[in-house]
Amino acid sequence: MTLQKIAQSIGIDCDNAKEISGLSTLLDSTQTEITFLENKKYLNDLGKTKAAAVLIHKEFANEVPTGTIALICDEPYLNLAKLSKLFAPDVIEIEGEKPIIGGFTKVMPNVYIGKGSVIGSECTIMAGAYIGDNVKIGNNTIIHPNVVVYRDCNIGSDCIIHAGTVIGSDGFGFANTKEGKYVKIYQNGNVEIGNDVEIGANTAIDRAAFKSTIISDGVRIDNLVHIGHNCKIGTGCILTGQVGLSGSTTLNHYVIMGGQSGTAGHLEVAPFTTIAARGGVTKNITDPKKSWAGFPLFEHRKWLKLQSKIAKLIK
Repeated sequence: MTLQKIAQSIGIDCDNAKEISGLSTLLDSTQTEITFLENKKYLNDLGKTKAAAVLIHKEFANEVPTGTIALICDEPYLNLAKLSKLFAPDVIEIEGEKPIIGGFTKVMPNVYIGKGSVIGSECTIMAGAYIGDNVKIGNNTIIHPNVVVYRDCNIGSDCIIHAGTVIGSDGFGFANTKEGKYVKIYQNGNVEIGNDVEIGANTAIDRAAFKSTIISDGVRIDNLVHIGHNCKIGTGCILTGQVGLSGSTTLNHYVIMGGQSGTAGHLEVAPFTTIAARGGVTKNITDPKKSWAGFPLFEHRKWLKLQSKIAKLIK
């Protein structure tokens, strides 16, 4: 769609006929994408954007870099939500290429494989699995019963996905109107899973709002884990039962998170960090190879001393 048509759909005057391919963040946008600025703490990122246009408040319009068009509006985030629907793909494709299935791959009864999907050789797809449109699965991967892989997601080779897991369901994204009504932000990204990844039963990995939610090579994920949209899980991370990661969390390589631990969104955890069971991460962890526990989070040894002192107070 042209930028002019897109702007008119949300009541903004713009006569630029440039073709727009999608939406993205300030830093990730290309010259054919639209981005937005709602919070002034991201003003530094605005100066680095390469986007074709940015939804922005009037007070920040002078900060827009040369080559990017300012789409001035009162509610940039809400307008982004409205535009996201324009770029949402069809839930299911009616027409398209038949799926390609590699040699020696076993597909059991009651499996759905969507248009344009490609499954490698020597895979096993068990009964009740749903593989959406344009999904790519590598070689020697096992998909257990009732696994759901939404459209456009990619899974590498030598992976094991256990029963009931959902890959690529929508991330939890909504904007509010002034009256309090929730407007859905369509999640138009996907999930990218590397090689040699094992994912336990009934885990949910949300697709990205833009770009990809990334699970790197060698990751091990237990049952009942939730990974929010646009998270990036580094090589060799371990997430045990009932871990929850809020959107846009980045775990660097070989992070270990104990049962029922979790993170707030938009933060980063240093490599080789260990979070003990029920630990709550609310700020960036920048020092690698440390262990943490509790909520609020303490270094593990300090947390143990604190628990000892509390026990003595009770006595």
